[in-house]
Amino acid sequence: MPVLPPSEQRPRPGRPARWAQAALATGACCVQLDAFALNPALPVVRDELHGSAAATPWIVSGYLLAAGSLMPVAGRLGDLHGRRRMMTLGTVLFGVAAVLCALAPSLTLLVAARVLQGAGGALLMPAGLALLTHAWPPGHGRRATGRALGLAGLTTVCGPFIGGVLARSVSWRAVFWLTVPLALAAALCARRAPESRDPEARQRFDAAGAAAATGALVCLVRWLEHPAAWGWATGATALGALFVRAERRSPAPLVDLALFRNRPYVALTAGGALANSATVALLYVVPWVLQRNHGWSVRDAGVAFLAPAVALAVGGPAAGRVRPAAAVPVMAGCLALSAVALGWAAYGTGAPTLLMASTGAAGALGVAGGLALTGTQAVVRRERAGEASGVTKAALTATAGIWLAVTGAGTGGVTGEGGRGGVTGAGTGGGAGPAALALPAAACLATAAVLALTLLVPVVPRVRGRLGRRAGRGGGVHRND
Repeated sequence: MPVLPPSEQRPRPGRPARWAQAALATGACCVQLDAFALNPALPVVRDELHGSAAATPWIVSGYLLAAGSLMPVAGRLGDLHGRRRMMTLGTVLFGVAAVLCALAPSLTLLVAARVLQGAGGALLMPAGLALLTHAWPPGHGRRATGRALGLAGLTTVCGPFIGGVLARSVSWRAVFWLTVPLALAAALCARRAPESRDPEARQRFDAAGAAAATGALVCLVRWLEHPAAWGWATGATALGALFVRAERRSPAPLVDLALFRNRPYVALTAGGALANSATVALLYVVPWVLQRNHGWSVRDAGVAFLAPAVALAVGGPAAGRVRPAAAVPVMAGCLALSAVALGWAAYGTGAPTLLMASTGAAGALGVAGGLALTGTQAVVRRERAGEASGVTKAALTATAGIWLAVTGAGTGGVTGEGGRGGVTGAGTGGGAGPAALALPAAACLATAAVLALTLLVPVVPRVRGRLGRRAGRGGGVHRND
């Protein structure tokens, strides 16, 4: 039997590496479930806790805002003090906050508990990604990460359906009780995973950079939610400038600014953020259209949406099989395919067409979203994997929150049947039809075009260099390329 050379041999991961994979998969399911499952139940929560319509969206927005703004800080903390330690702390905090959410007697306390839960999610996800990257041999962790993210993707799509069913048949508090054993399981798995940290890191935390980065992200998201409020834009600009200045002067920066000169990393993060926002659009628009425009029940719409859910879940493992060198071209292709499928869903007719187009779009977006995490981990230094994953996850989480705020999906949806309110499987507000998918389709197409252009940029100097050398040999001007 032929023996593969060492470069092509795949080391068998040990049991601790498997525990790291299980910890990330379970923890990501917790984060994704509580990010989206509660949206359909928001009107029920508001009525039971006697909250105002203005404060109710903060149940979702507060969670996403805390998670997105704190992830860069959390990722670097994992590099400094241990990824296993930070992930375990994050899962415990997430579970405790879930209990507080389930027991909350008022809307104010529920929002406060959700912010705490977002902080737990911020610790959990970047540390979990970096922990898994280091637990597996170099070059092989992306497949394990892809499989873990595939399970989380299934939870993302099924979350609103699960939340709607639980809120209608049991209680909205059951959504949080469901999270508690999952968080406990994730913490136990993380405790069995191997510890890792940045061996070259100075044990100094960049407090000034952390404060500036967190404040800038909060102001940016708040401005994008309310574009007319220019004060938030001014705050984001000022704090962003302070962050850059602090990172340039800090001997141990929170985020190495050289990360943003890493072209594949930036391209994959930007493409993944756009793919994530398009996924959220698909997640809320399609079930809403099936119920409102085609008269389907919540159960029928949820069952039918299992096809896009499976396609989205398969995207994670598929992304894990993409070589790092091919990650950006595959990302561009996935965004282009998703643009075509979303356009088909937006302007097609009939429920079967909508479901077929949605399944195609979900598959392409699943691969793109997976590449944003597996691909970025493969193109950065392993020692600062937590820092890189924190920045990437912050971008992905912020775009999800922005979409929910812009479309009104965070306000929940209620249908009236026989004079009784029933929780829908989707939380889309505003009554937008399938044409609401046209905007994310156009954005995906534009981003795919930009990524394609970035792939051509390195080719131009090489072509000019070759032409110059040929001209020099022929007696023309010699280019010193």
